[in-house]
Amino acid sequence: MKNVKLVAGANIRLDAFLQANLNTAAEMEKTPLSNSKIRRLIIAGCVSVNNNQIRIPGYNLKPKSTVICRIEEEKALYNKAPDDVKFEVTEKSILYEDENLIYINKPAFFPTEPTIVKERDNLHAAIVRYLWNKNPSLRNPPYVGIMHRLDRETSGVILFTKNRTVNKAIFDLFNSKDVEEGKVRNINKTYIAVVQKSLFPQKRKKGYKFKVELYMNRVTSKSAGCKWGIVPADKGGLYSLTEFEVKEVKADKVYLYAHPVTGRTHQIRVHLASLGCPIIGDSIYSKPDKRLMLHAFQLEIPHPVTGQKFTVTADCDF
Repeated sequence: MKNVKLVAGANIRLDAFLQANLNTAAEMEKTPLSNSKIRRLIIAGCVSVNNNQIRIPGYNLKPKSTVICRIEEEKALYNKAPDDVKFEVTEKSILYEDENLIYINKPAFFPTEPTIVKERDNLHAAIVRYLWNKNPSLRNPPYVGIMHRLDRETSGVILFTKNRTVNKAIFDLFNSKDVEEGKVRNINKTYIAVVQKSLFPQKRKKGYKFKVELYMNRVTSKSAGCKWGIVPADKGGLYSLTEFEVKEVKADKVYLYAHPVTGRTHQIRVHLASLGCPIIGDSIYSKPDKRLMLHAFQLEIPHPVTGQKFTVTADCDF
């Protein structure tokens, strides 16, 4: 462990200041900290300014501010290789495309969007590459809008926009509060989730339906890994509802259709874990396995231009 003390000489962002000065001051020129690692140090609470812990990389330093950075060298120099798959968008992985929308069959172990590690590949970047290769005469990268997300370990249907004019219509669908206001939501998402038969507390019979509704919110700090759990409404919990149906029972596994009526982070994962039957391979709410057995099977929304119901499906590979 080493504490590195620096003094700012001008108005500057905290991350930019550390990027320019930290490696030299910490005598780490041979094994320098990357910009992404410096940002992670800030977010993890390892940096203080004038004796106040600062977790915001864009925090504005004033002249003569005293910055102390706490570095655990073993952790700082350790590069964990994420088990992300290599993926390029091809005609085979495109489920549907027109001038406004593009639906992709996302593989498991591939981030949906850019992460704090700038050099890490992601689905948004892969779609931009695909569209630019189709039209190489473009001077700037083609527009690709992120409307919703799938967890890195989750596979299946995901929608992006290609035209800003349809963004509001799509955004409103995914962020509608109709359910909480007693109205019918104008979007239907269907997932396939797999749980252990021995842990499943409901009727293990094809076609059996049940639902889980509870109040939930994030239960970890912003500097820790994202984990949601049951939180009472008066403590900031958000209403959530998922409708389930037993798809089939195979050997020691129960395959479920999951229809999230609301759209909370980790909703299906938290709901099944709350019943004592977490999704197989869920490293956050249970224990890791070969993969998280959760697949976005189907997405049904009104087309933002025609208004007609539009359904896209991606076959499940487990």
